[in-house]
Amino acid sequence: MRYRVEQLAASCDVSVDTVRFYQSRGLLPQPEREGRVAWYDADHADRIRRIRELQTKGLTLAAIGRVLDGEMAPGDADLAAAVAVARGDDGQVATLTLDELASVSGVPASLIQAAEREGIAVGRRVDGEVRYSSADVEVVRTALKLLEFGLPVGELLSLARDADSALRALAVRAVDLFDAHVREPIRDTVGPDPGGARTAEAFEALLPAVTALIATHFRRVVLEEAERRLEL
Repeated sequence: MRYRVEQLAASCDVSVDTVRFYQSRGLLPQPEREGRVAWYDADHADRIRRIRELQTKGLTLAAIGRVLDGEMAPGDADLAAAVAVARGDDGQVATLTLDELASVSGVPASLIQAAEREGIAVGRRVDGEVRYSSADVEVVRTALKLLEFGLPVGELLSLARDADSALRALAVRAVDLFDAHVREPIRDTVGPDPGGARTAEAFEALLPAVTALIATHFRRVVLEEAERRLEL
C-alpha cells in the first residue's frame, strides 16, 4: 500500500509536520517520488509506530535512531528507557533555555555556564539541545545561597570540579560492575530480547540503592569532618 504524506500521518495518528520532522532527523527513509508527489509505504508506517512506541518509553530521538538502525541491541532498548526515565525522575519536564533559567532563578547565565564547565551537571540534553527544568531552577538557587553566605565563586567551582572527577570515576566502576554482574549474565542466560525487561528492572532497583549509599556516606563523612574540626 502506498500513502501520500497526509495519508501516512493520518494512519499513524501523527501530524504531517511530525512525519517531516522524523524524516529530517534521519529516522525515516526518503519516500519514492513520482514527479512532485512523494509516496510512502507500509514500512514507513511501521517505522513511525515504532518511533512513537520508543518515545513513550522515554528514549531520546538519538537513542531511537540507534535502535532502528540496529546499532543498539533490542534488549538494551528497555535499559536505555529506564536510564532516560531515571534522568527525568524529578517529574519535571526540561523545557527552559539557559536564558530562561537565568531569568527565573535570578542567577546570571554566565555563572551557570561556569558551573557547568567545572562539572556541575545542571541541565540535560534533549534532542541535541541543553534544556532545564524547574528542579534545575532550585539547584542553581541553592548554589546562589552558598555564594550569599560568603563562599568564593572560584573555590566553589574548584570543589565542583574535584567532586565531578571523583564521582565520574565511581560511576564508571558502578556501571562496570552492573555490566559484568547483572546485564551480561542476564543476556547470556535468556538472550538479548527477553532479557531487556529484566535488565531494566534490575537497573531500576539498583540505581536508588547505589546513589543512596553514596549520598548517605558522603553526608556522614562531611559531618564527621565538621565534628573533628570543632574538637580542635
